[in-house]
Amino acid sequence: MSQVSLTMYRRLATTLLLSGIVLAAGAAPALAHAELAHAELIASTPAEGASLAAAPNQVELTFNEPVTLRENPLEVVGPGNVTWQLGTPRVAGAVVSVPVTPSGPAGQYTLAYHVVSDDGDAVSGSVTFTLTTGATSAAAPAEPSAEQNAEQPTTGPSRTDPVAGDGDTLLWVWLAAGAILLAAVVFVTLRVRRSGR
Repeated sequence: MSQVSLTMYRRLATTLLLSGIVLAAGAAPALAHAELAHAELIASTPAEGASLAAAPNQVELTFNEPVTLRENPLEVVGPGNVTWQLGTPRVAGAVVSVPVTPSGPAGQYTLAYHVVSDDGDAVSGSVTFTLTTGATSAAAPAEPSAEQNAEQPTTGPSRTDPVAGDGDTLLWVWLAAGAILLAAVVFVTLRVRRSGR
């Protein structure tokens, strides 16, 4: 092989190598962008793998971009398929929070989420954590029974009971009316006497 041909091959190889490096450098950000196109969970409360002595009263998920909520976006399931009662989910940009009423024994729990990323694609995933102490939901206050209501003393007069002091009030009304009537009679009598003079 001649020296000229060898030089041409070297130049061609160098050109191809440089072109490959440029293409790879340009493709790397595009590939990274494509991989991050969907929303990704970057933090949660409880955190992944957390061990909790007490159950939380709210769960929170933070994503790397704003998300919107699907129907039934979160679910917490524990041992024996025990499911926590969830309140109304709230979303503020990239943060989703939901009040919860925990219940169930100690063990591993899974927080599953289903949201919609900024580009409209559905995103699902889960976070697992452990409760070292069983969670019991707060019981609703019991309604008082009819017997308890009957035993409670009445603190004020009922609508059918006579109001205390009614007799005294009526007496004062009659006395005031009599005084006014007497004053009127005296006034008229004096006027008549003055007119007769």
